[in-house]
Amino acid sequence: MPQRTIEFGKYGARGLKGDEAVARQLDALAGYIATPVTARRGLQARLNYLTRSAHALDAARAAGLSVTGRTLRAWRTGTRAPSKKNLAAIERAYRTVRRENVARYLTARLNRDGRGTRVEIHPLNQSQVQRPRQRALEFRTMNVRRWERIVAAWAADDEQELDDAWEDQVVDLGSQWGQYEYVTNVGFAA
Repeated sequence: MPQRTIEFGKYGARGLKGDEAVARQLDALAGYIATPVTARRGLQARLNYLTRSAHALDAARAAGLSVTGRTLRAWRTGTRAPSKKNLAAIERAYRTVRRENVARYLTARLNRDGRGTRVEIHPLNQSQVQRPRQRALEFRTMNVRRWERIVAAWAADDEQELDDAWEDQVVDLGSQWGQYEYVTNVGFAA
């Protein structure tokens, strides 16, 4: 494809892929538990979230939390502590279940009944690139009206689908869309 970056960072440019920046922003909007899973309070909050109903517990088991009910009760009462491996599994399951739970809400919130959400795209950082190799990039804004595919890919943690969905939106920037494949930040709020 024309205008796509082949060797990003070769001359000192810094940034991240646009779809990664979108995923970060969606993670911020999802409102995860701030206390880390390694702290007692954070562990309890995640376990409460994952076991508050039969549906939540089934989703946690589908997301990879494969311990017995007895072990979960022991963790919740504090008589036993999970291993590092189980802490990582709890965190993964929590994030997966949380994404699934908020995906529909975020889609409706970002679509705003067809009005969409204004997205700000901050270009990549070229401060370390020598002057003759710098591109003329500027801050860009666009209105994204269809968030279904982006949010669904984010909720499923499918990086390739998220990249494709974001690329389909970014082409609306015109012939220079490939210059915004890597960015310093993508900002939007709903």
